[in-house]
Amino acid sequence: MTRIVRRSHALPLVLAPVLLVAACGSGDPTATATGPATADSLTIAITKDSGPLNIFAGQTDQMTELIYDKLLSPSPYVADPQPWLATSVRQVDATTWDVDLRDDVTWHDGEAFTPEDVVFSFHFMHAAPTGRFTHHVNDTPSISTIDVTGEHSVRFVCDYACPELGTVTLADLPILPEHVWSTIDPAKAKEVTDLPVGTGPFKLVDYSPTSGYRFEANTNYFAGTPTVGELVMPVIADSSAAFTALSSGQIDAADRALTPELVDRFTASSDIGVITVAPLSYPELKLNFTREPFAQADFRAALNLAVDRDQILDIVGLGQGRPGTRGYVHPDAPFADPDASTPYDPEGAKQLLDSLRWTDANGDGLRENPQGEPSQFSLLVNGGDAPQVRAAELLAEDFAEVGIDVAVDPLDAGSVSDASAKKNYDLFITTNSPHAVADSTQFIMSHRSGNLWKHPDLAYPEFDALYDAWKVTETNDNRIAAMQDMQRLFNRQPTAIALYYPDEFWAFRADTFGGWVETPGYGIVHKWSFLPADVVEAANAEAPQD
Repeated sequence: MTRIVRRSHALPLVLAPVLLVAACGSGDPTATATGPATADSLTIAITKDSGPLNIFAGQTDQMTELIYDKLLSPSPYVADPQPWLATSVRQVDATTWDVDLRDDVTWHDGEAFTPEDVVFSFHFMHAAPTGRFTHHVNDTPSISTIDVTGEHSVRFVCDYACPELGTVTLADLPILPEHVWSTIDPAKAKEVTDLPVGTGPFKLVDYSPTSGYRFEANTNYFAGTPTVGELVMPVIADSSAAFTALSSGQIDAADRALTPELVDRFTASSDIGVITVAPLSYPELKLNFTREPFAQADFRAALNLAVDRDQILDIVGLGQGRPGTRGYVHPDAPFADPDASTPYDPEGAKQLLDSLRWTDANGDGLRENPQGEPSQFSLLVNGGDAPQVRAAELLAEDFAEVGIDVAVDPLDAGSVSDASAKKNYDLFITTNSPHAVADSTQFIMSHRSGNLWKHPDLAYPEFDALYDAWKVTETNDNRIAAMQDMQRLFNRQPTAIALYYPDEFWAFRADTFGGWVETPGYGIVHKWSFLPADVVEAANAEAPQD
């Protein structure tokens, strides 16, 4: 029997059995009707060119997992990830985990999958440049050794207690083929442009920056033959163009949710199906904690209290979702504090600003800094993203209500990204990812990497004390409790402010394929939509109680 330590304290977020297509013209995205269970070929518009899917050089998890598999499935964003390339995962003691592996898996090129591939993957990621997956090996957690312990088994040993290794790390890291990557210098991992070789349900057989991607089904896939023979993925960056193509039947789906104003029209269509999903992502306001006055905890706390999240949800999100009153960690994450609260309290914001000696000496309604000087801050936003621009305007109004002068500065997406990377901003709006807000170890790492904290001159003793307490916990329940203490601290004086947690509605052609399923954080365009229903159900069942 396969076993994995459960997160018994959290409600399980598991994949539903295969969802059927939404009822045509029903006006209700939760209504269901039958649709084709298989397809020879599907065309799916994707948002960006991610190169030849080198996992070290930037990619999307959903596309990468068409090619690669992980030890556990489907992700670290559910309460009970289940064995996948692994058959059993057992915590031996606070720092040690044993993993048994499948013996019936082959790589796309016909080579057998072995324990040595697992050992190699983790060592290679440890040596490779910092990227999306490396913190899971070299910091949070810090894995000291991975050894082959049998013909189909390996042992992980961590430098300090790692009770979440089995529910987060092993559910997130793709396994690489040693016979392919062992010829590559880890320092040059980001330079690899060869088409990837994995164990996954699809093979990437063609890639071009102009035409996009073409995948073919891996008919020898250990979990069963995929239900779709071919995936064609052209890049259509503009969402309006993508949804126009979907409406006209040029594509079968897109890798993004409908914009709020399109939901009713697409739900009412006789040709389109719609599925409601749990996105585990949301728009956020970033505060540059490396600059004054944003380095001051009470100033950040004042801005946090000034944000009317209900209004932003109603106007920007058209009421489709929940206001961001639970703070940075997404409330549907397995480790979220159920009592987290970030209230709207403009009077409390004013009192904090008064205590910091930000006062309105000239009576114009805007406060001067403690030196008596007028201060205007810039809020950067992608000018091509209308919802984000409107959110920025509402935030500027909220801050003006408590006396803080903020000017909205629309830029192109590239300029906003560059300013973010160089910390050259006061405030800016971006979209947070599931990896950032629903992966418990990334929440820790974000404080250590400069995303949520790492001030060049200021200490953060409150967080340091909580980090020390978190680091010595030896059970998953105790680690989650320590994590929730950090969440409460962060919500009191955030460096990133959640605006609202949107509901997402994903549309697809109801006449071409009906096997779409949702999994938290991944929408519907991922490998679970293209595997047999019984495989999906079994892989995402709850773990048995010990």
